[in-house]
Amino acid sequence: MGRPYLLGETTWKIVRQTDYQVAILPWGATEAHNYHLPYATDNIQNEYIAAESARLAWDEGARVVVLPNIPFGVNTGQLDVKLDINMMPSTQLSVLHDVSHALAGQGIQKLVILNGHGGNDFKQMVREVGARVPEIFICIINWYKVLDGQMFFDDPGDHAGEMETSNLLHIAPELVLSLSEAGTGGTHPFRLEGLRSGWVWAERVWRKATDDTGSGNPALATAEKGAKFLETLTQKIAGFMVELAACDTANLYERQSA
Repeated sequence: MGRPYLLGETTWKIVRQTDYQVAILPWGATEAHNYHLPYATDNIQNEYIAAESARLAWDEGARVVVLPNIPFGVNTGQLDVKLDINMMPSTQLSVLHDVSHALAGQGIQKLVILNGHGGNDFKQMVREVGARVPEIFICIINWYKVLDGQMFFDDPGDHAGEMETSNLLHIAPELVLSLSEAGTGGTHPFRLEGLRSGWVWAERVWRKATDDTGSGNPALATAEKGAKFLETLTQKIAGFMVELAACDTANLYERQSA
């Protein structure tokens, strides 16, 4: 029997009798992750985090449902990396609108985008979809920003570094090559000071900005670090899901006493 909080495992018999309160839409990417991690790393992490967070929330009585993960993200800076699959932001907007419209029409009024890819930026899309489909409340969780990675890892890294490698060693160790196969995750910063220090933004051309498509050294990664991080992460996300399921989205703001 499938898990009732995962739509892909659930039957119409279960769905039609369950009053789902929150839908979770995991959104990842398909891209190179150094030499040692699979192209589906973002999707594998997203699916695990969504499922485990939903399980914990379900056990607390929140009726959440995880939609199938969308496996393609914005990779416009990696168009020259073989088999990195790019989905344009305009395409993402159309997909998000259609999913939101379908959910709203079926009485599900709360949607959480669980984002697992740094190239995805849903803020402006949520503004536009919210104006077009006002019946649904949409929020975004970038799971890699929920916790301070320095509390769990010596050098978390930005992409295929210690954090992501540790996570995959816990979730799917059979898909991780020996760390002796990995590159160092060396990067090349911008020459311009504003871009280098972060108060100016420009997209990175990934083949020029990295040595091996990684950003961050995975050498100190362990499955134990990944397990501890993911346990803390999913507990925190589940707590938010429980709160969101119980809340009235028409009354989200606290009023200060006069």
